[in-house]
Amino acid sequence: MSVSRFNIRVYGLLIHAERILVSDELIQGQHVTKFPGGGLEPGEGTLDCLQREIMEEMGKDVLHPRHFYTTDFFQPSAYRPEDQIISIYYTFEVKDPEELGNGALAQGKAAEPGQRFRWIPLDQACREDVDLPIDRVVLGLLLNSWKL
Repeated sequence: MSVSRFNIRVYGLLIHAERILVSDELIQGQHVTKFPGGGLEPGEGTLDCLQREIMEEMGKDVLHPRHFYTTDFFQPSAYRPEDQIISIYYTFEVKDPEELGNGALAQGKAAEPGQRFRWIPLDQACREDVDLPIDRVVLGLLLNSWKL
């Protein structure tokens, strides 16, 4: 099947106390570790999407978002072969980040059943800590910039 449409995704990189937050989720029957976020809806800007997704998953407002990375290579969807994935990543902050992580269940109104957050110490992180191909690229970039 050939690619016939774009699937635009927006994700957040929450870094606190030299750790990064990841989300453990069940997606189409598979356990996946990824960054919090999701799909851009029609008529929505990318920052609006980030705010909505973080509120839905974490129940928190996004503070101080900054663009970090946008996909610059071709990535077909692992779930819909007709889709080309474009992912946009922002760093951001939240109030009381300590409430998240350590296996805490997602608390937002639209969180997936069983979705949990956990912190990964940046000094122990590696690309393979996340499962999505673009997330691995982003984590590698983040780790390279963090070590500078």
